[in-house]
Amino acid sequence: MALNGLDIAKPASKTRVVVAMSGGIDSSVVAALMVRAGYDVIGITLQLYDHGAATHRAGSCCAGRDIQDARNVAQSLGIPHYVLDYETRFREDVIDSFVDSYAKGETPIPCVECNRTVKFRDLLAFAEELEADCLATGHYVESRALPGGGRGLFRPHDLDRDQSYFLFATTKEQLELLRFPLAGMTKAETRAIAREMGLSNADKPDSQDICFVPSGNYAELVAKLKPEAARPGAIRHLDGRVMGQHEGTFRFTIGQRRGLGIAAREPLYVVRVDADAAEVIVGPREALAVREIRLRDVNWLGDAPIPAHGLPIFMRVRSTRAPKPAVLRQNVDGIVVDIIEGEEGVAPGQACVFYEGDGIGARVLGGGTIQRREAGRPAPATTHAVPLAEAGF
Repeated sequence: MALNGLDIAKPASKTRVVVAMSGGIDSSVVAALMVRAGYDVIGITLQLYDHGAATHRAGSCCAGRDIQDARNVAQSLGIPHYVLDYETRFREDVIDSFVDSYAKGETPIPCVECNRTVKFRDLLAFAEELEADCLATGHYVESRALPGGGRGLFRPHDLDRDQSYFLFATTKEQLELLRFPLAGMTKAETRAIAREMGLSNADKPDSQDICFVPSGNYAELVAKLKPEAARPGAIRHLDGRVMGQHEGTFRFTIGQRRGLGIAAREPLYVVRVDADAAEVIVGPREALAVREIRLRDVNWLGDAPIPAHGLPIFMRVRSTRAPKPAVLRQNVDGIVVDIIEGEEGVAPGQACVFYEGDGIGARVLGGGTIQRREAGRPAPATTHAVPLAEAGF
């Protein structure tokens, strides 16, 4: 079987590959395929946190059980295996950032921050210390050489497993050393390889939810680490009516319908979270419609700068949604995305990821973090409504 994207100008026996082994099936299969192909393989597992309950919870990752699973696979493959204690880094760069973001009324994505910092920034640096030619992971995404030099990031063969949304912050420099051998496989094929190769974790369930929240209740973690954020306030309708009370804005996210704790004749959704005023604003579904998104911390992976007249792209604001046509532009306020057909549930703190197309093999052009709108400023429902033909689609 071809190892997708592992295009290194060295014989396999001379190529050193560090594999990030989480203890799950995907990274274990990557390590096994590298060994089978004759590469010099070193397995690395990160100790990111230590929650007693997490070590026994099905679907958790990077906990005690997962480290042992990775160790067992490495031993069966006959490769060196190291465990790096990155708990402090993970706490500072991921958990603290996650809690602070929720306290500000945002909905963060810890996996993005973990990939950007601990996994790729720090682990890549360690791989280079080991004189590795590349770092291979079990992500379902593709990295390949570009005609003009350098490497690009692309959507994988199995769009149901596409993880490109969580990797938009990967830099061009990091892509030079990253390889994703599962890009051309489906999850079913990966699991079949694990069984065929007799890996001890071949039937292990996939990881779920936020790995460092063993209970699945993120609000409980925010309240524990930042108790001052549990400031009660009003749940207010867009028309000004007070519908109820809440015990902290971090318990709500834009687009949420269930668990609001209010009674109403019509379905109501969270349309804005104002942490400064300790208010949660609700309204009808049509109030969720947004056509313009402003971004911060943008990572650009395109070949040329964003043109002044705007660039037709496809974009996603949730990992579970299909890409939608949009126009990417830059003005005095920064980077702005005009969504041609509009989008619902656009939450500050989430990612907006750019693509050159919308199907298998579409190139990832980068992305950024969705900014909060100023208090009292409504979401523009019709601003910059650009016809598809005019936008270049």
